[in-house]
Amino acid sequence: MNRLTKKQALDLLKKADLLGLGEWADGTRKNLHPEKVVTFVVDRNINYTNICINKCTFCAFWRDKKDKDAYVLNKNELFKKIQETIALGGTQILMQGGLHPDFGIEYYIDLLKNIKSRFDINVHGFSPPEICYIADRSNLTIKETLNILRAAGLDSIPGGGAEILSDRVREILSPRKIKSSSWLKVMENAHMLGMRTTATMMFGSVEKPEDIIEHLDAIRNLQDKTKGFTAFIPWTFQPGNTKLGSKGPRKGTVPDLRTKRSEVVESGLSPHPATAVEYLRVLALSRLYLDNVENIQASWVTQGLKIAEVALKFGANDFGSTMIEENVVASTGISYSVSMEDIIRAIKNAGFKPAQRDTYYKILKEF
Repeated sequence: MNRLTKKQALDLLKKADLLGLGEWADGTRKNLHPEKVVTFVVDRNINYTNICINKCTFCAFWRDKKDKDAYVLNKNELFKKIQETIALGGTQILMQGGLHPDFGIEYYIDLLKNIKSRFDINVHGFSPPEICYIADRSNLTIKETLNILRAAGLDSIPGGGAEILSDRVREILSPRKIKSSSWLKVMENAHMLGMRTTATMMFGSVEKPEDIIEHLDAIRNLQDKTKGFTAFIPWTFQPGNTKLGSKGPRKGTVPDLRTKRSEVVESGLSPHPATAVEYLRVLALSRLYLDNVENIQASWVTQGLKIAEVALKFGANDFGSTMIEENVVASTGISYSVSMEDIIRAIKNAGFKPAQRDTYYKILKEF
């Protein structure tokens, strides 16, 4: 069957019957994963700092250096978190932070080398905005930066910072953050070096349906070229405690941000947080459009356990991670906590066989 065109995908996103779309996506999942196994990874999200110069309007996590609750994890705190993760059967740490104004590449080299000298664990770390910031601050190319970090111990790269790969939308959400082309450039360079990465999409903010299709198309085109994405993870904007989602700037927001909430509303682009139905629609379309990305991940972190379970019938074949720790979404006031047993039960309830995987989707254990 011919792959979906952008026009066909847009029509499906706008007009398709939800259950029909879900059934189609479920059939596609069956063809790709006929063994009926749904995977998950045991890991921990470690945010080494919440200090960030980008100050995105959709983010509730960032802080200024001067804020009382700004922090940088010291090595002992970091090592304790990793040790706890390994003790719980974890095989990966997802390590991301803000763009700290004082951190050059030396900080990251030291951080990675210290982790790798002590622990046998996959470091899935530093999203494209972080990579670009490290490169710019150190006067290095993206490729040089990735090579240096890889040599120090970086194993794979998460898909954070993508939001919507439309610069029109990014100008509203995160005017200080890298452009779409830079995000894609980091991923392409990583793939060319043999590193694997994930891809994400945050929707339900100020984007239009056309923007979602542009995002999916950008991911599909790069995957055609590099085959380096292991999975795609769509998730929904959570407005709590964010400048974009509030009636005014949250505490700590500086007045020089280029996009004020009032300007967003006046432009007719006020946030429209996605419902569970809209989440399932986008998830199903993602499975259909991204015919070259093997794995689609359900987002229990933003949707909760029950909707994530339903997502397994709308094209998802992966349940994400146990997330022993998660801070970024939790800072918006949304905090779902699940155990490995909860995930296993949800997968079985949906009629699938649960399996623990590693970062690269190698099955480690079946349940």
